[in-house]
Amino acid sequence: MDTTNEVKVQEEYIEKVKKINEGKNPKYNILTMGCQLNENDSEKLCGMLEKMGYTKTDNVKEADIALFNTCCVRENAEDKLFGKLGELKRLKEEKGLVIAIGGCMMQEKHITDKIKESYHFVDILFGTHTLYKFPEDLYKAIEEKKKIEDIIDVDGEIYEGLPIKRDSLIKASVTIMNGCNNFCTYCIVPYVRGRERSRSPKSIIEEVKHLAKSGYKEITLLGQNVNSYLRVEKEKNIPFDEYEGVNSFATLLRAINKIDGIERIRFVSPHPKDFTDDVIEAIADCDKVCKLVHLPLQAGNTKVLKEMNRKYTKEQYLELVDKMKKKIPNLTLSTDIIVGFPGETDEEFEDTLDVVRKVKFEQVYMFIYSRRVGTPGDKMPNQIPEEIKHKRFNKLKELVESQIEENNQKYVGTVQKVLVEGESKNNTLMLTGRTDSNKVVIFEGDKTLIGKLIDLKIVSEHMWYLKGEVLN
Repeated sequence: MDTTNEVKVQEEYIEKVKKINEGKNPKYNILTMGCQLNENDSEKLCGMLEKMGYTKTDNVKEADIALFNTCCVRENAEDKLFGKLGELKRLKEEKGLVIAIGGCMMQEKHITDKIKESYHFVDILFGTHTLYKFPEDLYKAIEEKKKIEDIIDVDGEIYEGLPIKRDSLIKASVTIMNGCNNFCTYCIVPYVRGRERSRSPKSIIEEVKHLAKSGYKEITLLGQNVNSYLRVEKEKNIPFDEYEGVNSFATLLRAINKIDGIERIRFVSPHPKDFTDDVIEAIADCDKVCKLVHLPLQAGNTKVLKEMNRKYTKEQYLELVDKMKKKIPNLTLSTDIIVGFPGETDEEFEDTLDVVRKVKFEQVYMFIYSRRVGTPGDKMPNQIPEEIKHKRFNKLKELVESQIEENNQKYVGTVQKVLVEGESKNNTLMLTGRTDSNKVVIFEGDKTLIGKLIDLKIVSEHMWYLKGEVLN
């Protein structure tokens, strides 16, 4: 579907709101919850707002608009949202603050019902498929004093050409596909972001080329399941333009690897069941593709994996890791693990610890299972008591941290290529950057190094970061 006309309509609403704001210097405050896809969506919302004449403020008391971009993967995100809304009620009464809530949580009816019932002072509710219409929704809320609910349940289109205000001048994320077809039983994402839809190869390549010309050095390709890029289009015979030979995720990696100016390419998240040989070969061959691969495990026991609907076994996961380690020089791995899935026994949890011991992940993102309304996992019997979940989580954490300490030792005395990102948040006299394997390195250096890929000698390790020295 050609979305050009709809984007033009939104550009007209941007101009209308900008006219309302002339001479007023309005400000906006945005709170982003959740994953990198949400962060990328927030950059688009910020781009629209700034084109409408707003400037960003970190102090919500100064803001004319408070915008929430929500996530529904974790239960505490709901608590956080409702707590923040309670705090804003007084600002709404005192200065007419416009309050807008978007993102994944707005695709859940029980959440929007609660907001309309208990937080009736909220002005705009919009979903993941209607983000592009935010200028229109905002105009109607301001000019027509309407309460806006702009949420659709059908899968949305991909809208190209929306404004974007990126948080960094060095690193940028580029969404390559939306939605998910996997229906893991613990996950709400397919229900709130819809089915898989891939962006056209040309749109992605042209966006990355533009970023390269603008001075960006690192690109992260985003999707719920990046290594199934263009799979649905092929299966359903949906035509797409095979731009610069791109007809799969592997060929996309190879095409972006050729773009001058880009020095690093990362991607999240792939699915182990779709990690085909051509993708492994592309990672091995492409010098700019980072050799840290995020490979979500979720659980190490085959029975639990089946109940999660992950479509691989413990043995298949370990075989894939072994194959990747043999074919990709200097490979490091990160992963996601869920602790306390319904019915998981102590013995089954030990399988997860076994996989962690064998793989020796560089980074592990650990989550305690939380029930999500609308998922099969929520209705499963044998929900694990919280105290058992926390006990297992602590056991996993202890193992992971012991491995991190061991892994870090291998860096000491080596020379690592580090992309310098800026000043250290904890010490402005130091600079900070990341290795290919995403390790944070802090070091003393001139600020002219920011944005450059440089060699650093690693002199010490400190659990969550490394310390480096500039080579003379």
